[in-house]
Amino acid sequence: MQLGLDFASVEELVAGVDEVGRGPLCGAVVTAAVILDPARPILGLNDSKKLTEARREKLFDEIREKALAWCIARAEVEEIDRLNILHATMLAMQRAVEGLGVLPKLALIDGNRCPKLAVPSAPVIGGDAQVPAIAAASILAKVSRDREMRELDALYPGYGIALHKGYPTPVHLEALARLGPTPIHRRSFAPVRRLLETAAFG
Repeated sequence: MQLGLDFASVEELVAGVDEVGRGPLCGAVVTAAVILDPARPILGLNDSKKLTEARREKLFDEIREKALAWCIARAEVEEIDRLNILHATMLAMQRAVEGLGVLPKLALIDGNRCPKLAVPSAPVIGGDAQVPAIAAASILAKVSRDREMRELDALYPGYGIALHKGYPTPVHLEALARLGPTPIHRRSFAPVRRLLETAAFG
């Protein structure tokens, strides 16, 4: 059983970049950039989706303590609606890399495209399961966004946000139809837009 990614493959001053929250109907898209320290291995790094919540929380603290540099960034709902989710994600990734306290030699981006950066970059499809720095970034982004969604659940009760994290589950869609969109819902996403177009909550 693989307990994590091979830390021997950690390259010096390579930033891993990942995002969480492209698919949800509400909340920001959150990104992170991480430059790992080859001299300070972190055991058990892996794609955040393959880890338990408890393991992610533990690694979240360890990554921030041991990494050479890290930055968590975001694009807000208003930016997602104005730019579209792809461009907002690229903007948030740009912010994460620009926020690093150490300039990377290379940024490896999870996915099939790269944001415009001042440093060389390359996309890595499935990178969060292959590149330790991208796995670390995926953990920082996911834990950060999950915590935020729990806080938003308290602000906007009745939608089940703490459970589905804003994704379009049947529970979320039913609550949305019953209660109407909140200020944190993405107006440009079809289920929310359709509701608003009916003018019931517009």
